[in-house]
Amino acid sequence: MEATKIPHKMLIQDAFSTWLGIELLEVKLGRCKVAMTVRKEMLNSMGKAHGGISYSLADTAFGFAANTHGKYAVSIETSINHIEALNEGDYLTAESVIEKVNNKLGFNIVEVKRGDELVALFKGVVYRTSKEWEE
Repeated sequence: MEATKIPHKMLIQDAFSTWLGIELLEVKLGRCKVAMTVRKEMLNSMGKAHGGISYSLADTAFGFAANTHGKYAVSIETSINHIEALNEGDYLTAESVIEKVNNKLGFNIVEVKRGDELVALFKGVVYRTSKEWEE
């Protein structure tokens, strides 16, 4: 299956990312940029976006980019650094770039931004299975 088609197929089948309101902005081999807007039901008890929101956006970009190589790729380790608090109405983008990939592993960095401001930095490792994506 063509690399740029895989994230589109994944999003259609991903009820959680759809609920978050994630949209695909850009897809290339080893790279994916997604976006969403923080909604009221995503806020924590302090009136800020729950940390899981930026994490989920980054994780979606990470998964989509990792799978553009044509084989099912599943996360085996991820982490995030939350740099800035997020508010209702914030429009966020997350761009995942594969830093290194081999036959079994892929290493990704994801920058989550509010405009030009870096608000979170996500790092992830995927295991690349032998199962290929099909149309």
